[in-house]
Amino acid sequence: MLLAYVKAFHVIAIIAWMAGLLYLPRLFVYHAESPKGCAQGETFKLMERRLLFAITTPAMLASWVLGLILAFGGAIDWAGDGWFHLKLVLVLLLTAYHGLLVRWMKDFALDRNEHSARFYRIANEVPTLLMIGIVILAIVRPF
Repeated sequence: MLLAYVKAFHVIAIIAWMAGLLYLPRLFVYHAESPKGCAQGETFKLMERRLLFAITTPAMLASWVLGLILAFGGAIDWAGDGWFHLKLVLVLLLTAYHGLLVRWMKDFALDRNEHSARFYRIANEVPTLLMIGIVILAIVRPF
């Protein structure tokens, strides 16, 4: 029964994490389109910081902790579940992408953004592609 609650909260944390990973680059698109030093840019800085530190990062940490509890709690056959190893690689890539968002947010906070709105539109597709792979591996477990 406890394992079912861990799974449920793991899924909830992942949904919150993905929401942040999908929305933050969208904010970056709008921020990149606004002139430096304007009031709108300052509002974007506040929104980005709050989204990242109040929602996205805590959700990522919860996803990792709960996922590791599941992995080491017997839900995974480490020797036989090849799908899990690939899923773990994709989750590590998603975590690295989260790190890039932190760096880009800090660049915006210091008015040092070097990327265009188009760059962030393209970057916004990365978590979706990783999520598709992760979900297929977790549900289908192809190998």
